[in-house]
Amino acid sequence: MRRDLALTGVARQAERPVRCIACLAFVGVMGVAFWAGAIYIADAFMRMAGNAF
Repeated sequence: MRRDLALTGVARQAERPVRCIACLAFVGVMGVAFWAGAIYIADAFMRMAGNAF
């Protein structure tokens, strides 16, 4: 690798799109996990409240 490519960061440009897609996928998975947890907690709360009456 040439020294000027390493200094300007041109050599690292190829991995940026892959990292961006991986980041978006991770954010999507975290969003799905959050909403699944929220639905689970709401379901458990509704079941408890339903049995109390």
